Amino acid sequence: MIELHTTWNLRAIMASKGLFQTTDLRPLLAERGVELSREQVYRLVTTPPRRISLEVLSALCDALECSKDELIVTERREVEAPKTAVAEGSKAPIGDLRPVRARIRRPKY
Repeated sequence: MIELHTTWNLRAIMASKGLFQTTDLRPLLAERGVELSREQVYRLVTTPPRRISLEVLSALCDALECSKDELIVTERREVEAPKTAVAEGSKAPIGDLRPVRARIRRPKY
């Protein structure tokens, strides 16, 4: 099974350009027509985004004079397929097992 591992290098690229604070990036993006709040820029720098618009990605690459391949590095890795658990006395994978309906009985007095 193949797994993709993505590395977000925004902080390292900013440091190589002499930008060490997230607030330094905000005016550079604004010059390129991308208005982000202080919090959005902080999250963009400190955590890898799950989604990013092409407009923001293009503005980042232009402002930092880098390519998208430098900003986002993707590696393919071979990973073993997860092993499935099998219940005792059963040859079915655990995902095929279904719960048995409970029977509630009133106690005898």
